[in-house]
Amino acid sequence: QVQLEESGGGLVQAGGSLRLSCAASGRTLTSYSMGWFRQAPGKERDFVAGINGNRDWRTGRTYYADSVKGRFTISRVNAENTLYLYMNDLKSDDTATYYCVARPGAATMTERGVWNYWGQGTQVTVSS
Repeated sequence: QVQLEESGGGLVQAGGSLRLSCAASGRTLTSYSMGWFRQAPGKERDFVAGINGNRDWRTGRTYYADSVKGRFTISRVNAENTLYLYMNDLKSDDTATYYCVARPGAATMTERGVWNYWGQGTQVTVSS
């Protein structure tokens, strides 16, 4: 069984930066697809960013929601079994609970239903 634990959320002013971390346990996720979703109050849980696991030509390929392209960067350190999300130039619209996700093999990153494992979430609040 895979467990995911997010950390790094907090309160930040608009224009600031945060780094979210997702520590995985239970098994090594080198070949897993991993990603981040977020959910603001009263809104649906939306895809933020995703990254492929180690597999064929798609290894390490990244995907981003249009709203965060150029501001957020997803990365993973397989030796640490950890996923990161670097968030720069934060805006009030980025305020949400951020969830780490994972699934074995490939994934259609943007679809909530394909992800097998979810963390409990970490809150990010951006003040204007």
